[in-house]
Amino acid sequence: MAELLLKNVGYLVTCDDEDRILRYVDVLVKDGVIVRISRGEMPGQEECAQEVIDASDMVMYPGLVNTHHHLYQTFSRNLPQVQNMELFPWLKTLYEIWKNLDEQVVYYSSLTGMGELLKTGCTTCLDHHYVFPKGMDQNLMDAQFAAADALGMRFHATRGSMDLSVKDGGLPPDSVVQTVDEILRSSEKTVNRYHDPSPYAMHQVALAPCSPFSVSADLLRESAALARSLGVRLHTHLAETKDEEAYTKEHFHMRPLEYMESLGWIGPDVWYAHGIHFTDEELKLLAQTKTGVAHCPISNMKLSSGIAKIPQMLELGVKVGLAVDGSASNDGSSLLEEMRAAYLLHRLNSSNAAPGGYDILKMATRGSAAILGREKLGHIAPGMAADFFLIRQSRLALVGTAMDVGAVLATVGFRGNVDLTVVNGKVVVRDGRLTGLDEEKTACEANQVWEQYLRRA
Repeated sequence: MAELLLKNVGYLVTCDDEDRILRYVDVLVKDGVIVRISRGEMPGQEECAQEVIDASDMVMYPGLVNTHHHLYQTFSRNLPQVQNMELFPWLKTLYEIWKNLDEQVVYYSSLTGMGELLKTGCTTCLDHHYVFPKGMDQNLMDAQFAAADALGMRFHATRGSMDLSVKDGGLPPDSVVQTVDEILRSSEKTVNRYHDPSPYAMHQVALAPCSPFSVSADLLRESAALARSLGVRLHTHLAETKDEEAYTKEHFHMRPLEYMESLGWIGPDVWYAHGIHFTDEELKLLAQTKTGVAHCPISNMKLSSGIAKIPQMLELGVKVGLAVDGSASNDGSSLLEEMRAAYLLHRLNSSNAAPGGYDILKMATRGSAAILGREKLGHIAPGMAADFFLIRQSRLALVGTAMDVGAVLATVGFRGNVDLTVVNGKVVVRDGRLTGLDEEKTACEANQVWEQYLRRA
């Protein structure tokens, strides 16, 4: 039996190869997959669906895909002491809080961050977790997957890592770094336990040493070899700040990308968060090697890191996805907000060379899915995963916007919660509310955990 039938969808923004926007079509979902898009009734269609939704007043979009996040940072956002800092001092200050992470903090911060993402149309979340206090290893990854499953979110975890503490020339305290051998053992265990390589997987894993200034060359080299032997992808922060560039030049006598390339960190299985300070020649190398970039505009603005050369990347064919980055450098978890910020930032910086509103939508859907290697995510068509969200047109905030429904989320923007989010064919947000948990009860519990966590600092 089919799980879901969306009847008479007012506008269906497919983001397919032909950029089609369909009017008044039915969408049939079975076993987590879109099986049919048709105009007009198919015999027996309603009878075979467990749920039928009238979508005649709705615009339907592919689910947004978040390509870089730090969910644990949800519990260290809006802290007055770091609001005017740039990246390096910001990190040093916050590590004194993050070193107190435990399983409960990671579980509730993940619930909070992913819940906000789902309520704002994001159906797949990639999280970069790299802070592992002594004695807190596999259980932190377990907590993240448990939170994703409770919400019904499609989840990509990265087993992040750091092996250089302050005494070794890095930024984090000793209590949150591990040896290369410990990291590799845990990385392999996490992949074997959770990574599902199937096309419609709900769980996947990538390996993600934190950054060139908090990990050793040995860890980067060995992580790349392990990831490729296990068939998983590679992720890290790169070219985020001028401080990072100065660090790699001083320590390795190379620019950041040159250094990473020397360690095997380039190619279609690699994507970098930020990528602000690449040169024009480096952008060409990224395009040639099919190496991806996760664009994090709000975080980059808040930390005064700079503006990524997104118009040039898109022109050259660099794979670009969108991301919210850590909740402590954003300070939220909404890709809808990120889309409008990206649109406005590049209009200001690049004028008519900037990507348009629909280009930004495709960056957050198809572009992001490509970076994660998910061919069945990112657009709406038969055979694709049933991940999408819908917004009612009959809202005051959307009056007069229907001339370009493909661009409106970036050009006009959409504030608030979407009406319906579907992941793997299941309704996980209905009328703007999460279906998998009691929001008020969860918020109360999460705030209690947050208060205890900050008191420990």
